Amino acid sequence: MTHAAPHGLTIRSWGPDDADRLWSILEPTFRAGDTYTVDPEISRSEAISYWTAPEKTVFLAEDRTDLLGTYFIRPNQGGGGAHVCNCGYITAPEARGKGVARAMLAHSLEEARRLGYRAMQYNFVIATNTRAIAIWERAGFRTVGRLPDAFRHPREGYVDALVMFRSLV
Repeated sequence: MTHAAPHGLTIRSWGPDDADRLWSILEPTFRAGDTYTVDPEISRSEAISYWTAPEKTVFLAEDRTDLLGTYFIRPNQGGGGAHVCNCGYITAPEARGKGVARAMLAHSLEEARRLGYRAMQYNFVIATNTRAIAIWERAGFRTVGRLPDAFRHPREGYVDALVMFRSLV
């Protein structure tokens, strides 16, 4: 599925031929260790396997020449919780502040509804990730839980993690 997004972006499904490009934006985010609970020393193959695991549907946000972002969508839980989805988003460092995250969020909300999800939940939002939190709050997400000192930030020390939720019905 290809989707035209604001700012000249195209959002499309990931494919195995995109692995090198995908790694180019996964690596700096995972190495920074400040937004994902992924080992900063994760290998290329482990990172790509993590991001593109079979239960995830992965999308890429790109302009004509550059990969500017990626996100995945998956069921947050199995069984009786499978009607709630979870997503992860990464914007390339050089694309931050240019609307890429907002475009991926809008696409993911559409995709979630298309797939029949009734809600979207983010399980572990690092409280220092204020730019992402502001985008999600503007899109109708609310913080439904706070996990005190749940994340060891590489510069800030122990910081809270948030659980954020939005109904899609």
